[in-house]
Amino acid sequence: MDLILWRHAEAQTGQDDLNGDMERPLTAKGKRQAASMAKWLEKHLPDSTRVLSSPAARAMETAHALDRKFKSVASLAPGACVASLLIAADWPESRQPVLLVCHQPTIGHLASLLLFGSEHDMSIRKGSVWWFTNRSREDDNKVMLRTAVCPDYL
Repeated sequence: MDLILWRHAEAQTGQDDLNGDMERPLTAKGKRQAASMAKWLEKHLPDSTRVLSSPAARAMETAHALDRKFKSVASLAPGACVASLLIAADWPESRQPVLLVCHQPTIGHLASLLLFGSEHDMSIRKGSVWWFTNRSREDDNKVMLRTAVCPDYL
């Protein structure tokens, strides 16, 4: 199974309360980041990829740049735990690739769990994609990082 983590692109600063945080849109730079990464993803994502997004405006706006159907999932909202992301993705059991559009610090915690086997504070740049694959061979399961792409380098 492939699990693709996409941190939302740069968003406007906003209110400290939860409602204000949920409504923050992308900046002009964030829209360019999302469009650039979406163009790259379209070249690489299998057609069968399920796309799931946080319900926060900035994440959904990032997901919209991909121009594919996606589902807004409450368990991917800001402040989510790593377990909720894994459950939403059905990792590692899903038979189809899954793209999650979500937030720091959870996305960084999940990436560190997949890479190192435990959650650490790891920062994922805004608009970046980290693509993981779970390989099962005989009695051995391995998680591999296929790529990490930052929109600044596209």
